[in-house]
Amino acid sequence: MNETQIKPRLRVFDLSIIVISLVIGMGIFRTPSEVASKAGTPDIFFLAWIMGAIISFFGALTFAEIGSRIPSAGGFYKLFSICYNPVFAFMVNWITVISNAASTAAVAIMGSSYIAPILFPNFEEATATKIVTMGTISLLLLINLMGIKISAMLLNVLMIIKIGLILLLIGCLFLNYEIPNVPTHVSSLPANYNPLKAFVLCFIPVFFTFGGYQHTVNFGGDISNPSKTLPKAIFFGISVILILYLAVNYSYVNVLGFEHLATSKTLAADMIFIPFGKTASLMLSIVMFFAVMAYVNVSILSNPRIYYAMAEDRVLPNLFKRVNSKTQVQEFGVIFFCFIIFLTLFFMNSFQKILDYVMFFDSISLITAAGSIFILRRRAKKNQADEKSIFKLKFYPWIPILYISIYTLVNLSVFLSNKSAFGWGALLFISGFPLFFMLRKLIVK
Repeated sequence: MNETQIKPRLRVFDLSIIVISLVIGMGIFRTPSEVASKAGTPDIFFLAWIMGAIISFFGALTFAEIGSRIPSAGGFYKLFSICYNPVFAFMVNWITVISNAASTAAVAIMGSSYIAPILFPNFEEATATKIVTMGTISLLLLINLMGIKISAMLLNVLMIIKIGLILLLIGCLFLNYEIPNVPTHVSSLPANYNPLKAFVLCFIPVFFTFGGYQHTVNFGGDISNPSKTLPKAIFFGISVILILYLAVNYSYVNVLGFEHLATSKTLAADMIFIPFGKTASLMLSIVMFFAVMAYVNVSILSNPRIYYAMAEDRVLPNLFKRVNSKTQVQEFGVIFFCFIIFLTLFFMNSFQKILDYVMFFDSISLITAAGSIFILRRRAKKNQADEKSIFKLKFYPWIPILYISIYTLVNLSVFLSNKSAFGWGALLFISGFPLFFMLRKLIVK
C-alpha cells in the first residue's frame, strides 16, 4: 500500500495564534516609555500604536502573498537572493545579520535593567545594567557552546508568561486599591514641539514592538484556501495584538501617569509595585529577567542558522557551516553572533541608541523585502503562471506602496532622532558591497 504524507494545513485560528506569537515579544514591557517620551501627549501616543497595527496588518498581508509565491523554503533570507542581484542581496542580508544581533543586545539590556539595581544597588544604573548584560550574554554563550538547548516546551511557557504579564498589567486598573493621583498628560511641552514630528519619531519604538509579522512569508504556501484564510487570520491576529497593546498602554498611562511612563525603564515592576508592594515588584523583576534572557538564548540559538544558509549559498565561508559533531552546535556561528552583540554593547550601552540602529537596518530590509512583491508579480505575469493556489493581495499595488512609504518615514525618523546612527548605519550597509567581493574571492580560493 502506498502511503501518502499528510501535509499540515493551518486553520484561521491556528494561523491567528502564529501571528500573535510572532509579534508579541518583550518590547511591550519597555518601548511604551520610549513612545511616550517622543510623543509628548497621550493623543499622539495612542495614535502611534493604532498606526503601528494598521501598517503591520498591511505588511503581514504583503509578506503572506510573497510567501505564497516563493516555492522554496528559507523565508526571509532566501527572498533577497531569489529577487535581487547577488551583491545587493548580500548587502541587505549583511545588515540583517547586524540588526538581529543588535536587536538581541537591546532586549538583553531591557531584561538586565530589571535585575541590575537588585544585584548592584550602589552602582550607577547604566553601569550596573551593562555589567549584568555582558555577564549574562557570556554565560549564555558558554551554555550554547556546550550544546544545551532550550526546548519547545520552555518557549511555550515563555509565551504564556508574556501574555499573563500583559493581562496582569491590564488588570491593575481594576484592582481594589487606591491609584496615586498621577498626571495623565505631560505638565509642559517644549516651545518648539511639533506634533507631526513627534508622531513620526514614535515610529521607531512602535514598529520595533510590532515587528515579527514579516515571517508570514514562511507560511504563505502551507494553507488551504489562502485567499480567505490568510487575510482573516492576519486580521484577527493583529486585532488581538492591537487590543492587548492599547489596553496595557492605557493601564500604563492611568496607573503610572504619562510623565512617569516616559521615564520608566522597568514598566512591569513599577506597575506591580503600586498595588502589591515592593516584594511583588522584586519577584516580578526576577521573572522578567529570566523571561527576557530565555528569549535572548533562543536568538543566540536561531540566528547562526542564517549564517549556515548563507554559507550554503557560498556567500559566507564554509567556517559558518561547521557543526561540532558531539554538541551539534555551530560553534563559529554562535561565537560570531555573540561577538556582534558584545560589539554593540561596547559602543552603545543604551536601549534607545541600539533601537535607532536596529530600526534603520530593519527599515531597509523590510522596504526591500516588500518591494519584491512587484518583481514576483511581474515574473508571474510574464511566465503566465497558474495562480489558483496563490494568495493575492487586494488593493494592489496601493497597500505595498503605503507600507513602503511608511517604512521610508521610519528611516527618516532615525535621521531626525539620531543622525549619528543614520550615518553609521548607512556606512555599514555600504560596507556590504566590498565585503561581498572580498568574501567571494576568499571562498573561490
